[in-house]
Amino acid sequence: MCENRRSMFRLAYLPVLIFIAVTAKAQLVSGPMLGPVELRTAKLWIEVVPGSSADFWYWKKGELATAKRVIKETSVDQWFGPLQFDAVDLEPNTTYEYRFRINNTGNIKPMKSDGTFTTKELWQWRKPAPDFAFLTGSCAYINEPPVDRPGKPYGGDSSIFETMAKEKAAFMFWMGDNWYTREVDYYDAWGLWNRASDNRAAPVMQKFWKSTSHYAMWDDHDYGPNDIGVNYILKNISREVFMNYWLNPSYGFNDKGIYTTISYGDVDIFIMDDRWWRSADNMKDSVNGKPNPDKQMWGKQQIDWLKNSLLYSKATFKIIANGSQVLNPASPFDKLLNCPVEYYDVMGFLEDNKIPGVLFMSGDRHHSEVIKVNRASAYPLYDITISPLTAGTHTFSGPEKNNPYRVIGIDEKQNYGKLSFTGEKGKRKLTVEFFGVKGEKLGEWSVNESDLKYNR
Repeated sequence: MCENRRSMFRLAYLPVLIFIAVTAKAQLVSGPMLGPVELRTAKLWIEVVPGSSADFWYWKKGELATAKRVIKETSVDQWFGPLQFDAVDLEPNTTYEYRFRINNTGNIKPMKSDGTFTTKELWQWRKPAPDFAFLTGSCAYINEPPVDRPGKPYGGDSSIFETMAKEKAAFMFWMGDNWYTREVDYYDAWGLWNRASDNRAAPVMQKFWKSTSHYAMWDDHDYGPNDIGVNYILKNISREVFMNYWLNPSYGFNDKGIYTTISYGDVDIFIMDDRWWRSADNMKDSVNGKPNPDKQMWGKQQIDWLKNSLLYSKATFKIIANGSQVLNPASPFDKLLNCPVEYYDVMGFLEDNKIPGVLFMSGDRHHSEVIKVNRASAYPLYDITISPLTAGTHTFSGPEKNNPYRVIGIDEKQNYGKLSFTGEKGKRKLTVEFFGVKGEKLGEWSVNESDLKYNR
């Protein structure tokens, strides 16, 4: 009789548990997304329905009893509910488990994890730099037919993100146009927030968000309207949205721009902001036969930061990442070379100070390629462009059809890149692999540490 009563109680209680679970799930909009994982800290992100609260629990793998808890709440008056969490006081080279609970009014501890992350190894002064790889790409267009341009959808096969979620990589670096604002988004703050939230919530991307750490820079389409720069009247709102939907280490200085540095192993990536200070593209490059000092892409504040960062860096590979291409003399489209005062200032600085290990990375172009520009008294400079993830592709044509500066090129295909850093100290190697939607290899290019040094 007692056993029957217990069974009846369980059956009566089961719908309540199901209701709680379904309700909590309904309050989760997207995520979790993993951000930077350092030696003793990690950042994670989720978005919930405004008015919800979220618990973040984390613990050393296999030691659930020691779980730490962080609670955050959102206001019902908010338009959107992105939340960022910090896991702190961690141990290097250790795997941790974590779980989120939404509206956990009963203070129920988790019984299992949502995912895991592993802190960096403290290798400095102890052993050679570790081999590692990261993923990268740009131009991620998720279709929304009611507000998209008529005709053939601009967004391609989004299953590329499911393929990328299966890759083993230290992190993913998003190189701009990470979502595409449309006409319904450009002119008001709600539209900018909504575009970021809608893109982040795409079901096809959810596994990818927690499969590895994510960093990002922006270009025009996730900053505002196509090709816009310093004159965008909502750029402060765009920066606020960007800071709420990504987990970069920092976002410029003096509340300007989103430039920062990613350091991993013996690689530094200097993330440039090519929009905040950018002059209109149709401003003249020269005036009276002289370079126009008013035409800029990066701005003095950011260039001063870049110069000091390059001088300070001891990294084997120093990657300067920018939304627009930097080199590519054959391109008829926007590039740093179109801002000649800034371009020659930076190039002169690199040569005057004999900065080794410098490469450029970019997105934007809806094709992938490696551009090589020789220098008379220094090692060649390379610009690695990787695009698009899902946005429309195009065919090499015009002055770029047989670009003499192109080392390798991939057009008419969605693709992502994987950059691997391998080898013993003094003989490090960077290998760039290009992959298609289903993970098929489309091309490969590599450069050795020794190829990026000055002859002293």
